[in-house]
Amino acid sequence: MTIFDVDIDALTGGSADLRQYRGNVVLVVNVASRCGLTPQYAGLEKLWQKYRDRGLVILGVPSNQFAGQEPGTAEDIQQFCSVNYGVTFPLTRKVDVNGPDRHPLYGELVGEGEAIQWNFEKFVVAPDGTVAARFDPGTEPEDERLVATIEKLLPR
Repeated sequence: MTIFDVDIDALTGGSADLRQYRGNVVLVVNVASRCGLTPQYAGLEKLWQKYRDRGLVILGVPSNQFAGQEPGTAEDIQQFCSVNYGVTFPLTRKVDVNGPDRHPLYGELVGEGEAIQWNFEKFVVAPDGTVAARFDPGTEPEDERLVATIEKLLPR
């Protein structure tokens, strides 16, 4: 099983249908609207605009598990992201990324007993669904290590 086999809803309703991303490089990021790292949305959108035609998908996964920094409804989150950062990449419904109610997506991304550190932790998933790299929350979307990892996996 890989992330492509996991069911998760889109922020705006219905299935996010991760199967459609099989064969693409997917950057999964747990996001929050009221975090000191929230300005990373701008860099994520730039990355999405630059590489989406080559097969990069950015998947934002809202979570309210860190200091209550994503308290809003789906509509609040969608509006915040659109108005403040021009976000057009896919967002899922709000989920738990740690603990007993951890969403199965994060069960596939992290090992047994491992935890997500904070908002904006990043996972680069290879086209075959394996986790190619994990980056800590402070890693900016423009970080050369992150970009190099993505570029290495994308078709030329």
